[in-house]
Amino acid sequence: MRTGAANTAGPTAPHTRETARVLHGLYEAALSGDRSGTAPRPVIDASWQRMLRIGVDPDGGTSSALLRREDLEHRRRATPLGEVLPALSEGLRSAADASRQIVVVTDAEGRVLWRDGNKAVIRRANGICLQEGAAWNEESAGTNAIGTVLAAGRPVQVHSAEHFVRTLHNWTCSAAPVHDPRDGRLLGVIDVSGPDSSFHPSLLALVDSVARLAAAELRNRHLASVDRLRSVASPILSRVGGRALAVDVYGWPAAVTGMPPVGRLPLSKSFAAGRMWLPSLGMCAVEQLPGGWLIRVDDDSAADGARAGQVVLDLSGRRRWSVTVSGPAGDWTQELTPRHAELLYVLSLHPEGRTAAELAGDLFDDPTRTVTVRAEMSRVRRRLAEVLAHRPYRFTEGVEVRVIRPEHPADLLPHSTAPAVRRQGPPTG
Repeated sequence: MRTGAANTAGPTAPHTRETARVLHGLYEAALSGDRSGTAPRPVIDASWQRMLRIGVDPDGGTSSALLRREDLEHRRRATPLGEVLPALSEGLRSAADASRQIVVVTDAEGRVLWRDGNKAVIRRANGICLQEGAAWNEESAGTNAIGTVLAAGRPVQVHSAEHFVRTLHNWTCSAAPVHDPRDGRLLGVIDVSGPDSSFHPSLLALVDSVARLAAAELRNRHLASVDRLRSVASPILSRVGGRALAVDVYGWPAAVTGMPPVGRLPLSKSFAAGRMWLPSLGMCAVEQLPGGWLIRVDDDSAADGARAGQVVLDLSGRRRWSVTVSGPAGDWTQELTPRHAELLYVLSLHPEGRTAAELAGDLFDDPTRTVTVRAEMSRVRRRLAEVLAHRPYRFTEGVEVRVIRPEHPADLLPHSTAPAVRRQGPPTG
């Protein structure tokens, strides 16, 4: 029977020959199909099983076709991470250099955009293709901190033989995701990598702190842009009759008139000037502003209540999930955070509804965590109020709910540790 004893040999233990020996033993047992002994850490075990399913060669290399220079430069210019690169460098470069590590920043696909740090380690990294333009998702390089962060959606440390590809067994890496605070989408991954002898358990906390610092810097820049939009929109709204608001290109409100303050509006990719139906407002007239949109609510059509008729919950991806709401006036799609994907999936399994305590048990195996559940459900309902009811939490009556699942059951929300998700509920849709 498998146990969790291997955690003592994971990345919280110091790097010793005994640690390496135990990790190599777990690795060889996993490759041979022996699942009767001690298990690796859950995040590593789940990644190894994915690698076996998709056929990654443990004896293969980690080389990949590098991006062309013009493609690399295009990706660098396109990502907001470039705006906060100085903060990333200041927070990690000196520590990485002193501890014989390098700092790597990738995009949301795992392509290396920048790297810096110890010069000797950079030369060594060239031998495993850990260089600018290379792909480091799990499909390309097996279990590794960058790729496994992309799959698991949370900070990960991978040490020595926890890597799936053998050529990485003398490396250690710690990585954390960076999400855009404006819309929640994944921007990329910050990673610190080096020889396995340079491993230290505190590196993961340091990398995670720098990732959070980057997100905070982006948030501050966003708040400044909302303030600029407010200065433009406020004089216009003062002359508008009826209900109206100004939002930025991400749907965040800068100013409102004739109505209570609202949360972020989910704007579809096709959002443009003209007549537009918004789920929480009804039919609206949309005009472009510098840095955002002026939205005037058509109160006559809003009273008619263009009711949503179908919800499609797309959980087929390994790193991105979405919900699409359709009705007589059109449809719109909203990307989901990992937690919101879990909540909507659980509600799809229980059309009769779930109380906050039941959802807390479903997600955390702890019915007392109702405060967390209520806070998250409040955030979900700001965007999906027309299809989600409460007391108990459920999809509203008459709304058809369809779930698109991944081909393999184990790929359903692979980041999730929620008991209700791991039980693999009955098929829906």
